[in-house]
Amino acid sequence: QVQLVESGGGLVQAGGSLRLSCAASGRTFSNYAMGWFRQAPGKEREFVSALSRSGGNTAYADSVKGRFTISRDNAKNMVYLQMNSLKPEDTALYFCAADRRLIGVGTTFNEYNYWGRGTQVTVSS
Repeated sequence: QVQLVESGGGLVQAGGSLRLSCAASGRTFSNYAMGWFRQAPGKEREFVSALSRSGGNTAYADSVKGRFTISRDNAKNMVYLQMNSLKPEDTALYFCAADRRLIGVGTTFNEYNYWGRGTQVTVSS
């Protein structure tokens, strides 16, 4: 079992930045690929970014490429999502997720085994 707790969300103006953090506890953090998803009101949960166990492989949704950066610190059991040049359409509840895969990254909801409760990001225009 892995417990995930997100933080760092908030209200920001368009063009601003936020850094989301996800703290993991339980099993060995470095055994999991990690991902970020988001869900806006009335919409399905969508993939944002993912990072392999070692951090060597990453993936981003087209809508966030060049603006968001995912990273992890296995010594601290943390994963981060640096979000720059935020847009109103980035407004959503952001979730951290853990995936037991050995290699690569997952980009779909059902590939992930553990989820946090989310942190709200609101971008005003």
